[in-house]
Amino acid sequence: MKSIFTVGLASLLFMAVAMPEKATAATHTKAASAPVQNKPTPSQWRKALKGAWVLNSVDRENLPQSYTVKTIFEEAPPECFIGSVWTLPSSGKGNITFSADGRLCAPGAVRNIVWSIYNPGANIGEPQFQMKKVYAGEKASAVQTGYRLALSYTDGNKLVLRMPVTTDEGNSFLVFNFTRSN
Repeated sequence: MKSIFTVGLASLLFMAVAMPEKATAATHTKAASAPVQNKPTPSQWRKALKGAWVLNSVDRENLPQSYTVKTIFEEAPPECFIGSVWTLPSSGKGNITFSADGRLCAPGAVRNIVWSIYNPGANIGEPQFQMKKVYAGEKASAVQTGYRLALSYTDGNKLVLRMPVTTDEGNSFLVFNFTRSN
């Protein structure tokens, strides 16, 4: 029997999860397998993420095929996010513009967000991308719920964010793959 679940509010609200590092040129040296001590700071991540990003795919990592992801961010199915443009200006007041067609998709819809880089503090955890949806007439300071995703990789043109998903089989992730659009 397939398990159907919604990835959103219940399991992801500002969830601070220690994420395993992915081996990249930025985290490992060529000569040794020991991690580089100079990981990006929250301010370096913020600077790197500023701009517009197109979401190219949402992949599954350790997420059993028997699980169906009904919605993400309590918004829409993953396929509705494909092709969306995430505008992340330095002000922190950005948006997600949807373009996908589909039964539950709304091409042309714009979701306003407030985004930042969460800094758990030295030796406590890694910085995370965090956002909260802000509806018309709402003040961002009044919104008490939001989402955190692990910052996995960026080279200035590509961005990878990982969303933790708790399943009976253990920790799994939805992996968001972006390319810069400007």
